[in-house]
Amino acid sequence: MTPTAAKRTIDMQVLADWIEPGARVLDLGCGRGVLLEFLAQTRGAQAFGVDLDFAKITACVRRGLSAYQGDMLGYMRALPAGHFDHVVCSRTLEEVPDPAAVLAEALRVGRAVTVGFANHGYWKNRYATLLLGRKPVNPVYPATWQHSRPANPATIADFEDFAAEAGYRVARRTHLRGDWKSPCGFAPNLFAGYALYQLTR
Repeated sequence: MTPTAAKRTIDMQVLADWIEPGARVLDLGCGRGVLLEFLAQTRGAQAFGVDLDFAKITACVRRGLSAYQGDMLGYMRALPAGHFDHVVCSRTLEEVPDPAAVLAEALRVGRAVTVGFANHGYWKNRYATLLLGRKPVNPVYPATWQHSRPANPATIADFEDFAAEAGYRVARRTHLRGDWKSPCGFAPNLFAGYALYQLTR
């Protein structure tokens, strides 16, 4: 199993544990629908996805999933409040121009929102930047600068401060070490490589 596939597997297992059987789930930045297909198969979820990439939406449709090609904010604004049980933003928020607006709209159309992101405050990221003067390349950020994607990297401390200031309740949280599979129970902003949060109003 590749490192990327291993990360995806852990991500999916945590999300499946947090989503009740038969839930209506919206995946923002759904990619090729791997997570949605997993939730549909293991939890009987009514799965829907949104992504800008037409090829990825086509892949979702081939999997038998319902997916919309276009802007996630525009899509959600056309929906009534509480339309979904869960909205998932798995490795999505760091790539959108206005994460706060996306989360606010996701919590309008969904009863709960699950957010997963790589922790920019992970100690190896700090070491690479402070002492080596380089863009971090490690299990958390495996891509070199020319292939990297996140535009808004966040730390766990950043995210928790934001959630508190916005008045969102953290219903669940999971912090994983730099291997993206072992639980991190001590100083997660320093030692966790990946974080998952479930937010409600």
